[in-house]
Amino acid sequence: MKLLSPTELEGALRDIGARRYHRLHRFHTLLHGGKCTKGQVQAWALNRYYYQAMIPIKDASLIARCEDPAIRREWRSRLVDHDGERDGDGGIARWLKLTDGLGLDRDLVTSLRAILPGTRFAVDAYVRFVREKTLLEAIASSLTEMFSPAIISERMAGMLANYSFVTRDTLAYFDKRPPQAARDADFALNYVKHNARTAEQQQAVLGALEFKCSVLWAMLDALYHAYVDPKQVPPGAFVPNDQ
Repeated sequence: MKLLSPTELEGALRDIGARRYHRLHRFHTLLHGGKCTKGQVQAWALNRYYYQAMIPIKDASLIARCEDPAIRREWRSRLVDHDGERDGDGGIARWLKLTDGLGLDRDLVTSLRAILPGTRFAVDAYVRFVREKTLLEAIASSLTEMFSPAIISERMAGMLANYSFVTRDTLAYFDKRPPQAARDADFALNYVKHNARTAEQQQAVLGALEFKCSVLWAMLDALYHAYVDPKQVPPGAFVPNDQ
């Protein structure tokens, strides 16, 4: 691989998103198109909670590795976004508002005992990646945020239009995410473009984004297999009333 200019590197990263981001997964096509049952929507929200809950743990481990206080200060905002400043605040609390609105028992959701093994393995792999890879790769893995505003827009419009059991209040989590994601993606992209100075480093950055896309894709593969086709729910995992 030849050394890319910063502009070429950004183009290569955006190309990965265009081809690999989980917005393209067939489960999201069903979810956003109103083709899911309520139980399938519940299963998606319950399993996605594990990802949401582990994001601040992932981010805290990244901060702990940063020797530059400027990076620590910048990344710290992500912890506040998810954990909030107090109980009942932040993205995780808003995600629980979503699961509450879908009729899921909060204790069941937060216990994590009913999530799919595929969800657990994928999310845990992401946390390990951020802890164990280089700081450059760890930051690059967050660049799926570049593509999230589009999927959030589709999700809000599709779910509000197609599901009578979903309200704007239920989906409050998604109201704040686009500007947060844009801010975070801008910082991470500028960091990667400035610090990936060799062809080897640039290849590692591209690989990190491909890995993160695979994590998100694998989570939806697990959902599809358990709740859409062939509807083979692993022992101990959540079983919707309508399945």
